Order: sequence, then structure tokens, then C-alpha cells
Amino acid sequence: MKKLLLLPLIFFSLNVLSQDTNYEKSPVFPECESQHQENLSNCFKKELAKFVHSNFKLPQIVIDENYKGNIFVLFEVNEKGSFDVLYIDATYNELKNEANNVFAQLPTVKPATYNGRAIYKQYSYKITIPLESPNSFSINENKAEVNAIPKIEQEAKNEYGKLNASIKPYEDLEYSSTLNIPFLHSSYAKFDRSLNLIGTNSHTAAKPFIYSEVANYYDFKSKKEALIKESNSWWQRKLLNEHLLQLQGKGYWFTLDPVFDLQVGKDFQADFNSTFNNTRGVFVQGGLGEKLSFSASVYESQGRFAEYVNRYAESLKGFGPDPAVIPGRGIAKRFKKDAYDYPVAEAYLSYSPTNFLNIQFGHGKNFIGDGYRSLLQSDVASPSPFLKMSTKFWKIKYTNTWMWLKDIRPDVVNNKAFLTKYMANHYLSWNVSKKFNLGLFESVIWNNSNNRGFDVNYLNPIIFYRAIEFQTGQGAGNAVLGATAKYKVNDNINIYSQFVLDEFSLGDIKAGDKSWKNKYGYQIGAKYYNAFKVDNLYLQFEYNRVRPYTYSHNTIVLNYGNNNQSMAHPWGANFSEAIIIGRYNYKRWFADAKLVFGIRGLDFNNGIDDFSYGGDIYRDYNERPYDSGVEIGQGIKTNIFHAELQSGYLVNPATNLKLFAYVSYRNFSPNATTVNTFSNNTLWFSLGLRTDLFNWYFDF
Repeated sequence: MKKLLLLPLIFFSLNVLSQDTNYEKSPVFPECESQHQENLSNCFKKELAKFVHSNFKLPQIVIDENYKGNIFVLFEVNEKGSFDVLYIDATYNELKNEANNVFAQLPTVKPATYNGRAIYKQYSYKITIPLESPNSFSINENKAEVNAIPKIEQEAKNEYGKLNASIKPYEDLEYSSTLNIPFLHSSYAKFDRSLNLIGTNSHTAAKPFIYSEVANYYDFKSKKEALIKESNSWWQRKLLNEHLLQLQGKGYWFTLDPVFDLQVGKDFQADFNSTFNNTRGVFVQGGLGEKLSFSASVYESQGRFAEYVNRYAESLKGFGPDPAVIPGRGIAKRFKKDAYDYPVAEAYLSYSPTNFLNIQFGHGKNFIGDGYRSLLQSDVASPSPFLKMSTKFWKIKYTNTWMWLKDIRPDVVNNKAFLTKYMANHYLSWNVSKKFNLGLFESVIWNNSNNRGFDVNYLNPIIFYRAIEFQTGQGAGNAVLGATAKYKVNDNINIYSQFVLDEFSLGDIKAGDKSWKNKYGYQIGAKYYNAFKVDNLYLQFEYNRVRPYTYSHNTIVLNYGNNNQSMAHPWGANFSEAIIIGRYNYKRWFADAKLVFGIRGLDFNNGIDDFSYGGDIYRDYNERPYDSGVEIGQGIKTNIFHAELQSGYLVNPATNLKLFAYVSYRNFSPNATTVNTFSNNTLWFSLGLRTDLFNWYFDF
């Protein structure tokens, strides 16, 4: 009987408990905690409206254009009481950004509850522009979705909206990324002084640099901000200050820009009417997290250059119907009657698993040296696939690069396929003191002899390549040694040098008979920053000298070249050269000047004298006319003078888009005349608009 009496009591207590807890409460601002339950929802909305009204700042563009309209915000208050914006719809991006900023400032509140359990609640909020009184607000609860749809489904349905809500203004993240700074001598001159201050532990020979390294010495963002132009419209911002598309979210970012090189000019000694270049393309770069970055550029180009450039491009012609190789770019097919069509693509991934290590894999170019030229590895040849590993610790930076190169000459083509050869090098840079840097370089080129393909022996990043070359058999590879040095005289002056050694015979050196075996070259140069106390005036002097037969081999596929171009100096070997360079920039204006004085020794190739005099690295050095008495300039001794001036205006510092005028004069004076070698003068002038992302070399 007692048990039966207890049943109504148990039922009554459960009913009271359910009535007391089986309901939904709105989120609670601190100001609303004293309110009765039935007023909580209204109080929450009022406090939210007051906060938005007090903190929302109308963007200037909205004021200037006297805009009237609405912003629609979809947001939720999650189980922890934090506000999450799911989606914003507004006419201006500036309004979206401001709404995001205001909601990011909201305090954490007590979350909504259901049956005493914390839940999330979703709301839609209409903000009227101009801002209305906080007493007139339109905030609606999305009750049906919250109560009817399971949470996991609701979160899935909101996933796309959250992606949009996570987007925020772009913060120039490229400047702190593991991306390469596009290698341009003119651009690198702007921060070269910052890297070479006495006491810095920077390493400046292995290029291109990555942004995060240089950012320790040079403030890219502030330099760009100093160049920003006032702009009141979207198209002005994109043309003058920003990337065309720039997107940043949680853990990722990317930018996209069109690429142009549109120019027209005149070679006053040529038979054709004008020179031109018409490049269109796209440049994409981005980052996924802090460690992985990517970059890709695709170019479609048609061009006709000064006559001496056209002749040189056609002299590089490989197997097949294509008439030329555009220096530094790639194989070109015929366009119209006397112009060229040359597509180019470059791309790479950059990954830094630790602060000590950066790994890159891609298709592009690399450079080693502190000078304008490099006798070790240069960027004058066409882009090629590469794998690069850079390790930096203490006072050391160690760079390993593996490359896949092509020999496109008809006599090495097999089944209409170009011959593939491989190149591996390592470069050790050591800051011996705060003023002196020493570098050691070793490189080897080999091909698929005996079907060995990419020889795994050369994957070892710390072994001596010369030892591997000896162990794998005579003629199995062509190893080259080198060294670099740099001394900082003061913060504004430094001296640099290179030495390359392809082959060396001490006995022949002692004999003093100028043996062909002594295949070496050297470079010495100096840089003067803020020259003569003029800010941003940069002066450079450089002297290069390479003896005949350097970089060549008796197994001619093992030459130091790619796509019929040198992987070091564009003149090959058997030359001496002096270069004077001046650069100046003021705000967005710039001017670059260059003088080149040189002596080269060229081959006759006239059917009577077909000897190799050591300038053409693609020839067998056993075709030499004599073993001793070898000196620079032998063969057809040719004097070269090249002068060029480029000046212009930086249209957009984010994309390096430039308006420019270019003029050059070249005097080519051999002491003998053949079909391919003859005296000529060139005066070349051109005007253009260019997205400047790589070095053009016309001083060959």
C-alpha cells in the first residue's frame, strides 16, 4: 500500500522537474543576468544591437558614396558562449570586413541552454546603413533549424558559410612565407645593403632568396606601404597597390595576378620595321599553413627582338622544325614570317619542416654568387626541373641542388627525343667573421650512360662528387670545383669574388707554357651602396675572366649547358669582361645603367679552319689546334662593347608592374669575318609595360 502511495509523489516530482528544466534559454550578456527568464531573449538582442551600434565604424567609401542599404549577418553563439560569424552579405567588402571586426570584439557570454544543457543558437541580423538607433533592430532566431536538425547536420550545412566568414583582409603574408623572392638584379639591389651590414649572419650567394630569410633584415611591408597610392575605387587599388585577387583565411592564403610584357621598339640597323614582345600570362602564389608555399607562372609569348638577339636565338636551334631557342626562356616556334612564339611555365613547392631546413621542388632557375654574372651556376639558361635543399645553422648555410637538363642538338637526339642529362651541386657558405664569408662549390654533370639514369650516388648531400666521378668510370661525369669569397669593407662597400676550376695541371702551370689543361676562371667585383652619400644609389664593378675549354668535355654531352645555353656565363669560355652597373630609385621611379667591355675568342668554322678554340662549351676539347700557348681571345678575337639604359615607373609594387623605356647600343667587332661572325653595330630602343619577375640578358 505504501508503494502505491509513493507513485503519485514520484510522478508529481518528475513532472515538476521536467517543467522546471525542459525549456530553452537564450544566451545571456552580463547586463541581462538579473532579468527574468521570459525577458532574456529580448535583452540579448538589445545588448547585441547596442554593442554593434557603438562599435561599428562606417568605412570612408560608404560615407563618400552616401550609400544606403543593409548588411545581413548570419551568426551563432556556440556552446562556450563565443560568437561565430557564418556568413555576411553586403554591397561593399569594406562593410563585410567591418561587420567581421565588430563581431570579433564581442565578449564571451553565457551560452544558450536546452534542458539545462549548453547548446549553440543561430541568428540572422540585419544592420541598416546609415546606422539606426539600437532600439530598432532586426535580429531573428533560426529556431526551426536549431531544434529540428541534428547538430552534426547543422554544422555540415554551415560549413560552406563558415569558409566565407573566415575570410579576412589580406595581410601581405607572402613577405613572411617560404616563397622565393623573384630573382631580379634590380630588385635584389634594393635590399642587398641590408643583408650585407657588418655583423649580420646572412648568406647572400645562393639565390633566389626566400622572403622569411630576408625579412629578418628588410621590412618588405613597410617599404610597400610607403609606396601606396591613395585610391577611391576597386580598379585603382588593383592597378596601383594590390594583387588582382588576394584571399586569406584561417591557415591559408593565395594571390593571383595577370602577367604582361607588352613592348614595341626599333632596331635601327635591322631590315624589319620594329621589334616587339607580347607576353600574357598568370602568376599564382600562396601558402598552406606556415611551412608550405607554392608558386606557378604560365606565359604565352610572341616576339621579335633586335637582329643580333634573333641571330643568337637561331644559333641555339636544336633538333626539329622549331627555328630558335629564346635565350633564358626556351624553345620557340615560328610566328608569322620573322618572329617567334615561345611558351614558358615555371612552378615550385617550398616546404620548411624546421627553421633550419627548406626543401623546394619545381621547374625554374637558380643562381650562385654575389655578382651580376656567375661562373658557377647562373640563370641565363632556360628553366629546368630541380630539387633544392637548403640547410642553415650557426654560421653555415649549405645548399644542395639536383637538376634535370636537356641537350637538344641533332647529333645526340634519340628517336626524336632530346637527351636528358643530370646536374648535382652543393655549395657551402661560411661566415668566417662578421666581415668575411667563404664559400665552397662542387658540381657534377652526368648522363644516362649504361642506362644508369639518375645516379643515386649523387643524391648523397655531403659526399665529394669528384670521388664518385672517379669511382664510376672515366667519362662517367664532368665535375667542376669552385670557391667564393666576400669581404665587407664597411656597411656601404663590399668586395666579392669567384673561382671556378674545371681541370688543373700543376706541372703545366710550373712549365709556364699556357697549357690547355689549365681550365679555370675567376671573378672579382665590388658593390657600393648609397654611393657618394646619395640614398638608393647603387654602383657595381665586376671583372670576369675564363680560360679556353673551361666547362667543355671530351664527352660532349657532359658539357656545362642546358638547351644549348651555358649554365654559367652566357659567353661560355675563352673571354675576359669588365662590367660597370649603376642603379637608382626614388619612390616609384627607377633607372638602371650598364656598360660591358669584353674580349672573346670565337671559332672560324669555315671548312678550312674547323678547330675548337675553346669558347664553345658544346665542342669536344680534343678538337683544339694546339696543346700549349693557349690564351684568352685565341681564334677570332672579338671586341664587344655593350651599353644599356633603362628607366621607368613602378605602377604596382605588389605585382612589380613597370612602365619602362629601354635603349641599348652594342658594338661587335671581330678581327676576321665568317658567315656567322661579322662586324655589326646595334642601336635598339623599346617602350613597354612589364610584370618584372625574372632577368632578361641581352649583353651576349
